[in-house]
Amino acid sequence: MLLTDPVTLENAHVRLEPLDAAHTGDLEAAREGLDYAWYTSVPASVTDEIAWRLAERDAGRMNPFAVVAGGRAVGMTTFCNIDQHNLHVEVGHTWLSPTVQRTAVNTAAKRLILGHAFEECDAIAVELRTHWHNRQSRAAIERLGAKQDGVLRNHRLGPDGTLRDTVVYSILPHEWPAVRRGLDERLAAR
Repeated sequence: MLLTDPVTLENAHVRLEPLDAAHTGDLEAAREGLDYAWYTSVPASVTDEIAWRLAERDAGRMNPFAVVAGGRAVGMTTFCNIDQHNLHVEVGHTWLSPTVQRTAVNTAAKRLILGHAFEECDAIAVELRTHWHNRQSRAAIERLGAKQDGVLRNHRLGPDGTLRDTVVYSILPHEWPAVRRGLDERLAAR
């Protein structure tokens, strides 16, 4: 299976489904109270964000998913910076409603998307990136078992013009079984 192939992934906690304009209403509601402090760009609207992600999908650079929990879309995540030839992908552009943060939703979504990358798409590396100062995101990525590859200094400009250092992490195929076990154990404990 290709990293760009649309697919629906589901477990007991969450469903990842191909992003569609039909998710707009749910995602507008889910976005309320979202802290954009660590984002490099803030979309004018969910409609614009969905349109951008779908354009990236059509160009073969992204495979966007709506994160659905409790029967409604509560966020988005993607395969991005897809390099199909080299079987390399980044999981990113993820945001979740504050109402589902620190619940099983993120863990379950990561279990699905990482499992799909390694088990169905034969990825040789899955990358995750975050802002140097986003301690919550860095801690979550490290809890996954991802290894820090390095820091891209002055990597991007934030919406307010400040410079962002980006921390790059990755998971490799031989690390996936341990990462999968950790995710499964955390989900079983919920």
